[in-house]
Amino acid sequence: MEIAALVSGGVDSAVSVHLLKEQGYTPHLFYIKIGPDRDTEWNCTSEEDVEICQWLARRYGLKLDVIDLHREYWEQVVGYTMEKARMGLTPNPDVMCNKLIKFGCFEQYVGKDFDRTATGHYAQTYTDEQGRVWLATSPDPVKDQTDFLCQINSLQVSKLMFPIGHLWKHQVRDVAEQAGLLNASRKDSQGICFLGNIDFRDYIKAHLGENPGDVREIETGRKIGTHHGLWFYTIGQRKGLGFSGGPWFVVKKNLKRNILFVSHGYDPDRVYKDHLDMADFHFITEAPTPTWGNAEPCTFKIRHTPEYLQGTISRQPDGSWHVQAKEKIHGVAPGQFCVVYDEHHHLCIGSGEIL
Repeated sequence: MEIAALVSGGVDSAVSVHLLKEQGYTPHLFYIKIGPDRDTEWNCTSEEDVEICQWLARRYGLKLDVIDLHREYWEQVVGYTMEKARMGLTPNPDVMCNKLIKFGCFEQYVGKDFDRTATGHYAQTYTDEQGRVWLATSPDPVKDQTDFLCQINSLQVSKLMFPIGHLWKHQVRDVAEQAGLLNASRKDSQGICFLGNIDFRDYIKAHLGENPGDVREIETGRKIGTHHGLWFYTIGQRKGLGFSGGPWFVVKKNLKRNILFVSHGYDPDRVYKDHLDMADFHFITEAPTPTWGNAEPCTFKIRHTPEYLQGTISRQPDGSWHVQAKEKIHGVAPGQFCVVYDEHHHLCIGSGEIL
């Protein structure tokens, strides 16, 4: 079997390669280079990442190629991110990177020539009795990354291999230590993949500038400050607001009047929701049953957390999708993805953009 293994310089992809070799495979390694915008002076860790990948290839006697997808990334993923932010919505560039770049452009240019593509994601695949391949969760609830894979399709998931998907993070570190891998203790990367160590607010400011407006307390309408642009804030945000008299958290945006609404309280009923709606729903494989979506019990996430929320999902007469939560939830942000799982949060069914 011919396997393309995506490597990043991190410990997860390195251990994936190690496990593939132990299983008798000889993967061809690929590092996808997206890098920072060439018009800026911002740097990421790509040079160090490539050096570690080169060491990994030498260590196991494998081929390594660097695939430059900078242009595709900037056109597709960064373009999506800026457009959503400009509209006052909450984008998720990591979800779109997986869909469009890692398993989109890479598959079109390179992956198509291989039987499988292996990655260091904390996720698994599951094949049912009918031969359908599903995206399944990792046992490590903190590191599970199925929510970042929620927009891939059935062809993509059927070609994927997740060598570390059945492991917990501490087990991956243990394997790396025992194997003597160079990056066994390297810290996990944080933040959005194309920014490196650059703050997302700084990047948004460079592309969209500022658009000042009022900040008002939602309960009273009292003005408590001025914001620099609605695109700098997301629903549910509590940190980094910088408004006096806090703590505050963001509860609503009025795009027409350019007003940011905040609240002192951490659980006012008026800013919690017991439901959310999606204009469309993307099935990764297909609907689990012909009647799925008829107030079907499910679990779901609206952000990257270890916890799964409980509720039901149903398709509305107009074709939209409605999720009814068992308990009221905080921080429902339009533009973000609602990722839906089965009742036992084993299979990731798909996702939809929150209205």
